[in-house]
Amino acid sequence: MKRETLYGKTLTELQTVCTELQLPRFVAKQIADWLYKKGVRSFEEMTNLSKVARTQLSEKFELGLHAPERADESVDGTKKYLYRTAHNEFVESAYIPDRERATLCVSSQAGCRMGCKFCATARQGLQHSLSAGEIINQILSIPESEKQNSAPPAFFATARRIRISGSS
Repeated sequence: MKRETLYGKTLTELQTVCTELQLPRFVAKQIADWLYKKGVRSFEEMTNLSKVARTQLSEKFELGLHAPERADESVDGTKKYLYRTAHNEFVESAYIPDRERATLCVSSQAGCRMGCKFCATARQGLQHSLSAGEIINQILSIPESEKQNSAPPAFFATARRIRISGSS
């Protein structure tokens, strides 16, 4: 049985999770902090939650971070990451390093309705919009994301400036 993901849930949805697990309501805020401020990669990192709470969460949920299926790097250091969606389609993210900053372009949709002949994404046609968790996964699961803890704060600020690719 596939477990629900926590990344992508709002505070209200996390409060519902806590209610269902019979955890105090304030735990939802703690979970949100771990997910969205600290970027945890396992339930065990949520050290201000009781072991019982962490066990309950891990039995019913997964965080929702999945490594890219493939990564390609060009000579200028740009990296393209390929991800599989929950609907078994593929989307790409691009990490573009520059001298003092980097840009991360993430997909918000599987496919595109623009129809540009040169673009592989457009040739798929628009399939669906990605969930918040699928978009967050693209940001947090690239190897460069793990370097944010040891990098200067400027990397964190730059990494938060996100260009969403896809059409309306």
